[in-house]
Amino acid sequence: MKLSKFKYKLPEELIALHPAENRDESRLMVLNTQTKEVEHRIFKDVIDYFDNQDVMVFNNTKVFPARLYGNKEKTGAEIEVFLLRELNREQRLWDVLVDPARKIRIGNKLYFGDDDNLVAEVIDNTTSRGRTLRFLYDGSYEEFKETLYGMGETPLPKIINREVVPEDKERYQTIYAKHEGAVAAPTAGMHFSRELMKRLEIKGIDFSEITLHVGLGNFRQVDVEDLTKHKMDSEQIFITEKATEIINQGKDRKKRVCAVGTTVMRTLESSVSTYGHVKPFEGWTNKFIFPPYEFQVANAMITNLHLPLSTLMMMVAAFGGYDFVMDAYNIAVKEKYRFGTYGDAMLII
Repeated sequence: MKLSKFKYKLPEELIALHPAENRDESRLMVLNTQTKEVEHRIFKDVIDYFDNQDVMVFNNTKVFPARLYGNKEKTGAEIEVFLLRELNREQRLWDVLVDPARKIRIGNKLYFGDDDNLVAEVIDNTTSRGRTLRFLYDGSYEEFKETLYGMGETPLPKIINREVVPEDKERYQTIYAKHEGAVAAPTAGMHFSRELMKRLEIKGIDFSEITLHVGLGNFRQVDVEDLTKHKMDSEQIFITEKATEIINQGKDRKKRVCAVGTTVMRTLESSVSTYGHVKPFEGWTNKFIFPPYEFQVANAMITNLHLPLSTLMMMVAAFGGYDFVMDAYNIAVKEKYRFGTYGDAMLII
């Protein structure tokens, strides 16, 4: 499968810069893989496609304010620091991206905050853009984290080309986010409102929660034509015993098991037995799913409308069928659906 097969013409004005007014009122395109029918609905209508004892699997990761702006010592040059992950709690070590990368060397100090009350020292160059920073902070770990996150900004993807506003703090997050560690939101889940979750619960739908801390790999460009040569960034996943029981029961009962988002789908496919059951797991995954691929666990999927040439779109095409999904994307452009992080949704059954 070649990269160029995932190209389509997306007018820039269809990239959503803001979320829908209400979470559950974005548009929903429904793809039926059996009948090849495409329906146009509102997201809260998703309830019509699920029955008692069907299972929805959610990613309960929580986005932290990962984007910081600091100044380099001596020159005062502004440097953007994107926190990727904490490496060592005691030593305050963080794996980060810096921009512009060429200006930062080992030993440089960066100052953050109006009073320069947070200082970091560059101690390692791991990649062309990646660095390891040691934050120099005397207070307790809790105070340090509060200071660090207090200076951070909601890490909207660069494709949302506007200033971050206060509503982003709440809207660039699912309502069921629990475990902090993501630098990008699992966007399919952002369409669920409390009211919709309650209605699904009353209808008898079972909820299972896994955790995948979404990294920036989702936005990394694929730069090889042969997809077998592309390497995904590793992301940390947690699947509990309880989560697997709910999913496996749904499978055994021949019910609908719906992965809410590509991150859930990747997590489920990263820990599956030869019998198609999900196993408890704690570790890392760099699984890259593109057509053709045989899915073992979920038989339904909720996802956003993804950008051309993205690994997310490739996974969706693998699940819904390449030709059917590409046709649906062309329909979505014609019907002026909203694309990207804050865009509309797709249900594949």
